[in-house]
Amino acid sequence: MRFVLDNSVVMRWLFGDGSPSDLVYADRVLQVLQLEGNLALVPGIWPLEVGNVVLRAEARGLLSEARGAEFLGTLQEMPIQTDGQTHTHALASTLQLARRHKLSSYDAAYLELALRQGVGLATLDSDLQRAAALSGVVLL
Repeated sequence: MRFVLDNSVVMRWLFGDGSPSDLVYADRVLQVLQLEGNLALVPGIWPLEVGNVVLRAEARGLLSEARGAEFLGTLQEMPIQTDGQTHTHALASTLQLARRHKLSSYDAAYLELALRQGVGLATLDSDLQRAAALSGVVLL
C-alpha cells in the first residue's frame, strides 16, 4: 500500500503531543507504514519541513540535538520516498489547489501528490483533510 504522509503525522511521532485521538491516529499510521510492502510518499519539500521543525524545537529547548538526530536517523530508515517531481507542479497544479482550497502551498503539495499518484493521504491537518475530501482523496 502506498499513501502520502503529511508532516503533521510525523511530528506526532517525534513529540508525542496533541489530542488523544491525534496520537492514536499517528500511531495507526506508523503501524501501517511498518507493514511489509507499504510505502509513504512525501513531496520534495518534506525533508525541509521536518528539518525546520527539528531545528526550531532544538532552538527552543524542546528537543536535544541528540534526540533530533536520533529521530532523523529513524526516519531515514523508514519506507518513505521523497517525490522528485514536486517542483515541476509547484507553480501550476499545486498553486491551483492551494487557491481553490485556501491552503498553504506546502499543504497543497501533499494534496497534489496524493491526486497525482492516486493514493490516500495521512494527515492530522483539518484544512488538508477537508481539501482532500472535497478533491476525492481518501484519508488514511
